[in-house]
Amino acid sequence: MFSIQDIQDAAARLRGQVLDTPCVESRTLSQVTGAQVFLKFENLQFTASFKERGACNKLSQLTPEERKRGVVAMSAGNHAQGVAYHAQRLGLRAVIVMPRFTPGVKVERTRGFGAEVVLHGDTLEEAHRHAHLLAGQQGLTFVHPYDDEAVAAGQGTLALEMLAEQPDLDVLVVSVGGGGLLAGMATAARALKPSLEIVGVQTARFPAMVNAVKGTQHEQGMSTIAEGIAVGQPGRMTREVIARLVDDLLLVQEGDIEQAVLMLLEIEKTLVEGAGAAGLAALVRYPERFRGKKVGLVLSGGNIDPLLLAAIIERGMVRSGRLARIKVSARDVPGVLARITATVAEAGANIEEVHHQRAFTLLAAQNVEIELVLQTRGKAHVQQVLEQLRAAHMEAELH
Repeated sequence: MFSIQDIQDAAARLRGQVLDTPCVESRTLSQVTGAQVFLKFENLQFTASFKERGACNKLSQLTPEERKRGVVAMSAGNHAQGVAYHAQRLGLRAVIVMPRFTPGVKVERTRGFGAEVVLHGDTLEEAHRHAHLLAGQQGLTFVHPYDDEAVAAGQGTLALEMLAEQPDLDVLVVSVGGGGLLAGMATAARALKPSLEIVGVQTARFPAMVNAVKGTQHEQGMSTIAEGIAVGQPGRMTREVIARLVDDLLLVQEGDIEQAVLMLLEIEKTLVEGAGAAGLAALVRYPERFRGKKVGLVLSGGNIDPLLLAAIIERGMVRSGRLARIKVSARDVPGVLARITATVAEAGANIEEVHHQRAFTLLAAQNVEIELVLQTRGKAHVQQVLEQLRAAHMEAELH
């Protein structure tokens, strides 16, 4: 098993190769959650993810013969870019196997770092098998995304940096998929500060590590916005380390992760992908669990699809009442739509969409139903708009 010495050696190798990212307190998130929250901004790495650390540590230890032949990795996300980027820096050939369904932007970004991308299979498992096949055929070194001691040791350097900058932390809250990040950080943190509480966070849609360590039987879902931790089978090595060193594993829901992504965007003005927001999602879902403690969170990556981000922002606005859909019923007479929009304007709301419905309604034939999507200041403002419409002798309700 790898040790604190392996992680300290990794830190020496990585010096000048990856960013020593800031770890600073978020006063606003601390007020919101009731814990004292310190954020480690790994989304500021060049490839916007902590995965660079493990990849660089692994590649730096290859023998001259292995360096000459090159490396192969399987990934549809951040690991692909981390391996490709550092292989390019070190002058190594890199082959990245990705499933056929991988979004084109990720494929092109990985190619942009000089890697040879091979699209194979419809699942990560099929791509994984093909990567091993290529490794055998071409003599390439396989770089596992998490179940590799050199990779996990590289990820563990995060804990060294966090505890050097914030030695008084009470808890580390770390997202977990395959377990490389959590196993590496737990190994470092347990050696440096045995009293530190270490908590892993997994999405309820992909609870493989929780099931493996706790013996639970949570069902696995099909998709999640935290695709970076959507791992169906946890690592063997990482599972053993986590079972031995980690105090607790928590599950969070999709809505918690969405809220955390939005909070980081609005409060910290920082873009974090779903997997990177899982730690904050745990503080949102279990506030009593962390209240009053000094909590270190890793913002592990910032590679989020712009369309997914747009959907998260819009859904967040709906939850907070800043985007509301209302239904207004009135007599179908000339000028009624003008009266409704004028009333909404007087109440200070902005109309985003209007749907004027005559045929598909159960109202009397002489009535009309109008559906409005409004931009408002929040839930109290929505109620004010509804009251003003009712005061103007129209039926109005939240839809």
